[in-house]
Amino acid sequence: MCGPAGSEKSTMACRLEADGMVRLSFDQEAWDRGIRHMPLSDDAHRDVEDHLRRRLFELIGEERDAVLDFSFWSRAMRDDWRRLLEPHGIVPETMYLATDRTTCLERVAARAHAHGDDFALNPETAAAYFDHFEPPSSDGGPMKLVVT
Repeated sequence: MCGPAGSEKSTMACRLEADGMVRLSFDQEAWDRGIRHMPLSDDAHRDVEDHLRRRLFELIGEERDAVLDFSFWSRAMRDDWRRLLEPHGIVPETMYLATDRTTCLERVAARAHAHGDDFALNPETAAAYFDHFEPPSSDGGPMKLVVT
């Protein structure tokens, strides 16, 4: 998954999970650890990322398909995760959920903070997440564009 907060990445990832993929969710993992506020501290971010990376390698060893329910907000982050998979002969597809700014910010504002896929963000943080998002391009590997 790739898209700013409010683009419905988790909704799409849950559909893929229902079809048999294992969903690795950055937000859900943070929630399960008792974290209720975003953005995460650097240490918490690193711990969650390390855990999800280990879990992904376990799934690769089990030959199971996974969907990474992260924002993948930067080209650098997407490239880092692609490089992790190269030695395994895996070429991941980026599913980019392209959603306009107004829609994303409205969806985030409507969140109830009730579960890991429903983190509340203050308006400034939500706007900053959207404004700093780096959309993927076709030269970043296989990509499927989904307009939400």
